[in-house]
Amino acid sequence: MNGVHLSLGLPDHLRARAAEIYWQAFGGKLGAVLGPQKRALVFLDRAMNRDHVIVALDEDGRLVGLAGFKTPAGNLAGGDRADLRAAYGWIGALWREGVLRLLAQEIDNERFLIDGICVASGMRGQGLGKRLLAALCDEAVARGYHAIRLDVIDTNWRARALYEREGFSVVKSEPIGWLRLVFGFKASLTMVKGLD
Repeated sequence: MNGVHLSLGLPDHLRARAAEIYWQAFGGKLGAVLGPQKRALVFLDRAMNRDHVIVALDEDGRLVGLAGFKTPAGNLAGGDRADLRAAYGWIGALWREGVLRLLAQEIDNERFLIDGICVASGMRGQGLGKRLLAALCDEAVARGYHAIRLDVIDTNWRARALYEREGFSVVKSEPIGWLRLVFGFKASLTMVKGLD
């Protein structure tokens, strides 16, 4: 990973690229709600919170990965009704807002909450996900947290294996009920790692 630099915050000129990388990582899970891709990229470009992300830039300044987190002040790809309307029109925004609200998760005041790790397709398998995860742990410690939490879908075994290798343990499995018909997975696994 020579030449890759991590930093806090998403520069405005990299928002469109961040939306592409996020869609590469989560489009399979979110496509039924946020698709089609062209509209999803418009929404994500608008919705990404520049202050809730650690970015990975290569030696040429290109965005190659990002790791979001959630706080009481926001999350990586939250967005609001105006962002949804800009991408999908008012009818498309209305039903999407309802479904996304059902999927939204609470803020965890006891543990630092990860809100997605995304690595550009050409950079996967080179340890960047592990570096981003370590940077999130460092950010959590800097903010005074003693534990870090993430949620991973039950079908994402590759990500779960990475998290387990890095010291995370499954503490809860939460079925998503009828939403499984929309998203294609049955449960969300909550994983936690102590930082003491």
